[in-house]
Amino acid sequence: MLSTLRKAWKLPDLRKRLLWTIVLVVIYRIGIHIPVPGVDTSKLINLTSQAGSIGGFYDLMSGGAFSNFSIFAMGVLPFINASIIVQLLTIAIPSLEAMQKEGEDGRKKIQKITRYSSILIGAFQTFAMYSIINSQGALRDTSKLNMLLIMLTLTTASTFLMWLGEQLTVKGIGNGISLIMFVNIISRIPTSIGQISSLQQAQTIDPVQLIVLIVVVVALFVAVVIACLAERRIPVQYAGKATAKGLKGQTSHIPLNINSSAIIAIIFAMAVMRFPLMILQFWPKSAAYNIILNGKYSIFKDSSVGYMIAEFIFIIFFTWFYTQITFKPDEMAENMHKSSGFVPGIRPGEPTARYIETVLGNVSILWGAFAGVIAVAPMILQLYVKSQAMYFTGTGMLIVVGVALETMKAIEAHLVMRRYEGFLSE
Repeated sequence: MLSTLRKAWKLPDLRKRLLWTIVLVVIYRIGIHIPVPGVDTSKLINLTSQAGSIGGFYDLMSGGAFSNFSIFAMGVLPFINASIIVQLLTIAIPSLEAMQKEGEDGRKKIQKITRYSSILIGAFQTFAMYSIINSQGALRDTSKLNMLLIMLTLTTASTFLMWLGEQLTVKGIGNGISLIMFVNIISRIPTSIGQISSLQQAQTIDPVQLIVLIVVVVALFVAVVIACLAERRIPVQYAGKATAKGLKGQTSHIPLNINSSAIIAIIFAMAVMRFPLMILQFWPKSAAYNIILNGKYSIFKDSSVGYMIAEFIFIIFFTWFYTQITFKPDEMAENMHKSSGFVPGIRPGEPTARYIETVLGNVSILWGAFAGVIAVAPMILQLYVKSQAMYFTGTGMLIVVGVALETMKAIEAHLVMRRYEGFLSE
């Protein structure tokens, strides 16, 4: 990796892209420290201290902006949610599906719809976030004017982040939105290490618990790296051409890696698990709020056994569901047939589509179970260690490793392209 970065730095074009990436990231990190006025952040600790809570997830994805309640408290989550929703709607609405197949023009139209949708979703999320912090007594001014000011500030800042991510994609290296999430998660590591060190010095956790924490984190990291690099390969045989030595064909494969589906599944599962509480924040004194929040058998209670089991099941389901709608076995089989390719032992056409669908189903369930373990493990570890310094969760590891690998592939692609350009110019 370091060798690849050194080679990239020597090329003027790539060096310019790297510098743009650094500058834009610095601008974003400066905005992290601009607070929203009128909010007592000391009363938000309970919302962000739990590893599996929605507040902890927001704080992780925003790089600590939620716990400090800065202008970037929502991060890029509205844009991510809008992208997921629009992608799902392209399956259900024929006009959007046709638009997606129009090439570059269709892609630009889809992006425009996603941008406007993210603003609407951001406005709704800011209202929900305002209700949540208001229920915690963190607002010094509860007037309507202050509510509108906070909502306008957060929505505008989220829209600016969407624009900043697009600039990172165009002028920098890799996907801008993913890089913002990457920087946010990485920025929480020093804070987590400092808090764990403070707990150890105060003898709040003993050496055995500290060793268990380190071992589990390292094991999770290694498992995530291996899983992100792993892929299920479907062998493909292409029809050969007649030569003097006989019939010669080509053998290839279709690589299946659904790491992105697992990450999205975790976001979906957390949203479903927290949606009832988010809605009930508008009626904090109702009986339903107390039953769901504090009920003995409630599966929506943070870090309870029921919550962990339900989230684990939802992650498996959403991984399978999202894989089924994003990967299209019929189109894959049709494209394979047009290229004179076939899966050895499987007839072309409908049998090939059914075979690919079966393989995708098995891989998605396996990946979903792995992602579920990665998401639930920090909650279990937190119960044992009794620590609030669990910002670098399994979900964060999945995102960090996935984005790092994608960024390195993008740099390598630029380097390969420069080699071909140099070869062609000679």
